[in-house]
Amino acid sequence: MPSLWELVRYFLYLGSLGFGGPVALVGYMQRDLVEQRQWFSKEDYMKGLALSQLAPGPLAAQLAICLGYVHSKVWGATLVALAFILPSYLMTVGLSMLYVRYGGLAWMQAAFYGVGAGVIGIIVRAAYKLTRLTLGSDRLLWLVFAVMALVTAWTESEIATLFILCGVAVLLIEAPPGWLRGLLGARTSLWAAIPLPASLISGMAAPASLGTLGQILWFFMKAGAFVFGSGLAIVPFLYGGVVQEYRWLNDKQFLDAVAVAMITPGPVVITVAFIGYLVGGQVGALMAAIGVFLPVYFFVVIPYPWFDRFSANPQVKAFVKGVTAAAAGAIAGACFVLARRAIFDLPTLLLGLATLAILTRLKIPEPVVIIAAGALGIVIF
Repeated sequence: MPSLWELVRYFLYLGSLGFGGPVALVGYMQRDLVEQRQWFSKEDYMKGLALSQLAPGPLAAQLAICLGYVHSKVWGATLVALAFILPSYLMTVGLSMLYVRYGGLAWMQAAFYGVGAGVIGIIVRAAYKLTRLTLGSDRLLWLVFAVMALVTAWTESEIATLFILCGVAVLLIEAPPGWLRGLLGARTSLWAAIPLPASLISGMAAPASLGTLGQILWFFMKAGAFVFGSGLAIVPFLYGGVVQEYRWLNDKQFLDAVAVAMITPGPVVITVAFIGYLVGGQVGALMAAIGVFLPVYFFVVIPYPWFDRFSANPQVKAFVKGVTAAAAGAIAGACFVLARRAIFDLPTLLLGLATLAILTRLKIPEPVVIIAAGALGIVIF
């Protein structure tokens, strides 16, 4: 088991250089912390992944907080959360300041042309490794995986109730309660604004009022508390509130916000900091980030002790197996959904395939591949 500082240092690195969105970030944690460094057992990783899928909020941030809690309880969860979120938050606010100062970043679209395709290669590889780790040769888990992959690809969304239903289904088949076991003869395997200088609360328009800052905090708290699935699942919810309801941004500005999230490392949901900055300056960015991540933190720290206490129970073990198989299926389906948006012509197809081949055959760090893909995107676009 590493020291807490070693774990925090790892998540500082992942938050600073971990490109690819939630699917890739989850895969990096599995590869680095379970397979290579063996800092966490497969069981602890699976338990954290299961809880992260059951609770609302961005998947990668939840899993990071879970692992921090496993290592050093509340102190570990708090430091890991800050280490993982802070680097991408600072980068996003920096890009937000440039965006407001220069009236938009045209190069961002060109870079994203290449980055988006390269990211697909990364997440496909990460999804494959996660599936192999999760399912093994269990046919029931492969069936759950296939159903969730098809549903996610078809609906282009992650349906929270299906994770619970999959867990219940595996529980009933592999480790039914005693009364049901006797009936069926089944087998038993069992997350307050204060007056500040105008420069800190000025976004694209006039300085934001305290009421607007309060709206930002409340809206993003709802986003963090009620949106299930990966960080990408929050995008439709944000669009409905930011563009359609409050009209803080227009369509182009919102798409630029999503692009910023994709070309910066760390959790994709950090796009909220960009949106918050455009609306309310530095304080708006901070309110948005606190609003999204604070519910996520509490949804891990509060239920985890109970979740861990009963993890050896055969019914709980079977339920966790079903949820993690469903999570792997949803991630595979998300790969298909993302690929349809990022790969739409021959250059992007070649970039995606080249990224997958390079990462499979050569030991080149993912950030280097992403930077190269972005540079190629600027040249081609």
